[in-house]
Amino acid sequence: MSQKVLGITAGRKNGNSEILLKEALVRCQEQGADVTIINLRDYNIMDCTGCTFCTKGMSEGKNVGCILDNKDDKKKINEVMLEADAVIFSAPTYDLMACSSFLRFMMRNLSYETAFLETIGAIEHKDRVCALIAVGGSTRSWQSMALETMQATMFTCDFRVIDMLLATGVPAPAQCLLDEKLLAHATKVGDNIMKALKTPPEERTWLGEENMGWCPNCHSNALVLGEVQWDGLHYPIECQVCGAGGNLEKTEDGKWKFVIQKDGLLKDRTTVAGRAKHLEEIMEVQGGFFRNPEKSALVNVKLVKYKEIQIKTI
Repeated sequence: MSQKVLGITAGRKNGNSEILLKEALVRCQEQGADVTIINLRDYNIMDCTGCTFCTKGMSEGKNVGCILDNKDDKKKINEVMLEADAVIFSAPTYDLMACSSFLRFMMRNLSYETAFLETIGAIEHKDRVCALIAVGGSTRSWQSMALETMQATMFTCDFRVIDMLLATGVPAPAQCLLDEKLLAHATKVGDNIMKALKTPPEERTWLGEENMGWCPNCHSNALVLGEVQWDGLHYPIECQVCGAGGNLEKTEDGKWKFVIQKDGLLKDRTTVAGRAKHLEEIMEVQGGFFRNPEKSALVNVKLVKYKEIQIKTI
């Protein structure tokens, strides 16, 4: 049976994001993959309402789905996405990060949280791989959170990122067609997806540029100062994307590198075990609130004041 490779783009029809995605998908198709493409602009995707319906259910060990499941196309696309063996995502960058249509779709993934669904036996584990393509008109300085924001949406549905491409300097529609090196890089993304699919899951590894990013775990380019977490764990420096913890160390040539400490992958968001730690946090923090009727009652009393405040709008 052919392996299923899905392409999901949030770019314009025949724009740079879709072209680079097609270049990668064609390469997969040439190697025998069953290829499908979805442009999110063709579908109705609603914003997450922040109702906490899904996470409240999770804190109680229940799979309740999303209250928007029957109101838009998210569930339909998600079912196809989770059936795929690999997904290549592409999105334009308008202001430092991936565009809103991509984030709107991916941030609704929480109600389909695979680690939780696997934990309660609702679905079987599936080893999925993915690659990310972010596209923009400037250098990396104005796309500084593009791949990172895309990466941050991969964990919920257990996609292992094996390659990433940051396409810079293509501000005009389809301008990437003038850059043969960029097109070749997109082709390489397709090659790497197929290489990963032909590799046993336990042996799969990063296939992109060897020294990409600060983090040696997820290859993101974003580090932050650590702070004490909900359970007391603390790292001096954390990877903003995968959560790896460690510190900065100076190399022999006077440069700096991020070194992950011994227990620094305890909450690695790229693994099921690491994400399960976050489920513990949800059950403790959110579940603790809903299990305590006194807290709910107190909030309702205090909320009256804010319900009565009337401030003009436009």
